[in-house]
Amino acid sequence: MMKTKEELPVCPVAAAVGLIGGKWKLLVLRNLRTRPWRFNELRRDLEGISQKVLTDSLHQMMEDGLVYRHDYRELPLRVEYGLTDLGREMLPIIDALADFGNHYKSVAKDQR
Repeated sequence: MMKTKEELPVCPVAAAVGLIGGKWKLLVLRNLRTRPWRFNELRRDLEGISQKVLTDSLHQMMEDGLVYRHDYRELPLRVEYGLTDLGREMLPIIDALADFGNHYKSVAKDQR
């Protein structure tokens, strides 16, 4: 369940970082920007993430209203995760981080 306004930090930056803090949530959001993904697809694409961390991250993002889970109620089991409208509002942040990352890579010193 989403936090109440009283439970959120006063600082808006701290509130936003609380939603996407950590290495994996940002990368999950990056992947979900294009289409819904199945759990195992995400796990394969996010090299190094454990099943537990991915599960916990997805559950936290669902509780925060950023990600939805769609269960197709089929056999074999088929579940997909995608971005909610609120989650899509975070995409400019992902874009800004990508732009800065590209800029940083362009000015970083070459290793010789």
